Amino acid sequence: MSSVRPFTALDLFRFNATNLDPLTENYDISFYLNYLARWPTYFCAMENASGRIMGYIMGKAEGRSKEWHGHVTALTVAPNYRRLGLAKTMMDELERVTDAVYKGYFVDLYVRVSNEIAIGMYERLGYSVYRRVVDYYSGAKPGEADEDAFDMRKPMKRDKKRESVRENGRNFRVWTGSGFKARQK
Repeated sequence: MSSVRPFTALDLFRFNATNLDPLTENYDISFYLNYLARWPTYFCAMENASGRIMGYIMGKAEGRSKEWHGHVTALTVAPNYRRLGLAKTMMDELERVTDAVYKGYFVDLYVRVSNEIAIGMYERLGYSVYRRVVDYYSGAKPGEADEDAFDMRKPMKRDKKRESVRENGRNFRVWTGSGFKARQK
């Protein structure tokens, strides 16, 4: 049995095994604490019956007007607990918070274009590619090439006209740096 509960500052000393995945972004403690202080309803841990952290999700609310949305900053499940539906449960909770608490138009997230397993999972959860962000992720090791990200989105109840998604998102590229430039392929 597992349960979703609010993440606490003490969990920062207990979740290392969850972050041992090369596809999981790791941040310094001040980053996690900032999220915990600013968006506590978007920061949850999934734990088993004995209290072991199996995964966590952290996000935030951002944007203005019709761009007001929930953002998934990190979602990870420890390798021993994958393929059990835990990521879906945590995504459902973040979407619920986006709808009920923040009244967002959509939820978005960034995922490496090479992470086909995660992309497939997000698509099954109703997300679609909105755009491709060129060189979003730094190379994993010095000298390695940077990697593009897909910005994936799922409209929430408030986006009745589904204006937050597009059909051809994989072909719509933007470049990081000063003043995002957008171009369709």
